[in-house]
Amino acid sequence: MSTPLRHFLGLKGIPEQILREMLSLAVRYKAERKSISWRPLANQTWAMIFTKSSTRTRVSFEVAIRELGGNALFLNANDLQLGRGEPIEDTARVLGRMVHGAVIRTYAQSDIVTFADYAKIPTVNALTDEEHPCQILADIMTIEEKLGPIAGRKIAFIGDCNCNVARSWVYAAEAFKFNLTMAGPEGYLSETTNRFVTQTHDVKEAARDADVLYTDVWVSMGLEQEKAARQAAFAGYQINHALVALAKKHALVQHCLPAYRGQEISAEILEEHQQEIFDQAENRLHAQKGVLHWLTELPVA
Repeated sequence: MSTPLRHFLGLKGIPEQILREMLSLAVRYKAERKSISWRPLANQTWAMIFTKSSTRTRVSFEVAIRELGGNALFLNANDLQLGRGEPIEDTARVLGRMVHGAVIRTYAQSDIVTFADYAKIPTVNALTDEEHPCQILADIMTIEEKLGPIAGRKIAFIGDCNCNVARSWVYAAEAFKFNLTMAGPEGYLSETTNRFVTQTHDVKEAARDADVLYTDVWVSMGLEQEKAARQAAFAGYQINHALVALAKKHALVQHCLPAYRGQEISAEILEEHQQEIFDQAENRLHAQKGVLHWLTELPVA
């Protein structure tokens, strides 16, 4: 009996053991980047299909694929026949015969699921409106580098608690068994929750005794028409000195970037915590390697 094909389409329902396998690989790839000889993607070409713009996700995956021995083929979805209305099923059937894997950044989660079903090649969610799983793997890698195991710690998510990053944090809390407190204004709390999640409109309550203060932009891609309303709603949900003072002394500040200083995070706090925030950004590269290696099912030397 053949082994089921591996995909990484989201964090929902994935056991901690599997996520730990990816993180362990990521840690090794980071520690041994200059000397490691693994090339699990040797002689492979991976398609990168991006409908949404990207800096960290695109660069980290392109570099990761190349350093793992493969070739990265970047495809803007608007340049494909997808942009002219070709069904994703047909695009998937074609690419599945030509490339060895796919990294997709797009709007609808259903598009990635459909692509994986029809292409029959390993497929990675590089961000959808539903989830951003690779980001959270890098975030947890960073937290554990600096604070140790994440289990039992308090993570405070401040801002739009119903965005893709926040939703992935909800799923991660259940897998890794940490306490996630989410603070957002009326109408912006998460529609997804579990027993490890607490939600509140009180930003101070969320920040109090937190190990990590985390935020994301107030206006996600595709929601630009809501900019004025969102800026007004989130005005009191900024990570600043007053909020950091309520957290534990060792508390980390995290931002998945890009950051808009003076909105979701003050310029002063971003600069004071830039080391951990940009370590977090760098770890996207190592986390992507962990994901890609895990998808190949190759043994670890």
